[in-house]
Amino acid sequence: MWFGVVSLFPEMFQALNVGITGRALKNHLLHLDICNPRAFTSDKHQTVDDKPYGGGPGMVMLAGPLRAAIHTLKAKAPAKPTVIYLSPQGKQFDQRAAERFVNMQHIILVAGRYEGIDERLIEQEIDEEWSLGDFILTGGELAAMAMIDATTRLVPGALNDEDSVTQDSLTTGFLKYPQYTRPEIYQNEAVPSILLSGHHQQIADWRLKQSLGRTWLKRPDLLAKKKLTNKELDLLTEFIDEYLQT
Repeated sequence: MWFGVVSLFPEMFQALNVGITGRALKNHLLHLDICNPRAFTSDKHQTVDDKPYGGGPGMVMLAGPLRAAIHTLKAKAPAKPTVIYLSPQGKQFDQRAAERFVNMQHIILVAGRYEGIDERLIEQEIDEEWSLGDFILTGGELAAMAMIDATTRLVPGALNDEDSVTQDSLTTGFLKYPQYTRPEIYQNEAVPSILLSGHHQQIADWRLKQSLGRTWLKRPDLLAKKKLTNKELDLLTEFIDEYLQT
């Protein structure tokens, strides 16, 4: 997986050198090239922004340095990349988007700052716009890192246990079931006995029921998007009945 990033603050991406992304970088499963638009300015202040035409607050990022940074990264990409601008106006990033990203393999992320970037650059250089959600960040760097992290987890070999991907929350369209580890009793509360039974199918059914139930409780919008099987409907009904009785 190759990511190019256009950013005024490349040092922020040092955070990706730890954990799963750090291991993926070390093992060459993830390749990251970062380009700072300031490298393509000609004045002593390395100016990358200016006042917006028509007036208004804040500053707008100049098209010239951004275009040069994008083209520099395009030249480094192993194959033709998709250029993505991180913007509040973009499609909302989710697990399905991460799955799509990993199949794209070569992506340039443009992290904007200030009041945004010159619209002409979007029209001429940007293929897609994506957002983390309906809130405003001070810049696109954190969004870029989140998208790189979510995508890297899906790269074959990035995780020690490949089954972790298939059992993640949202991968199936549901929230994940509750997890427990040692000790067996903590603060007078015991691990559910079914998890100690050794009956793999019963454990799988219990986990599916809890997953469905948690989604019903916390994210009913996700259930509305799914067509449940007869078994899933039965397990969800069982969960709801038990929940209402408590």
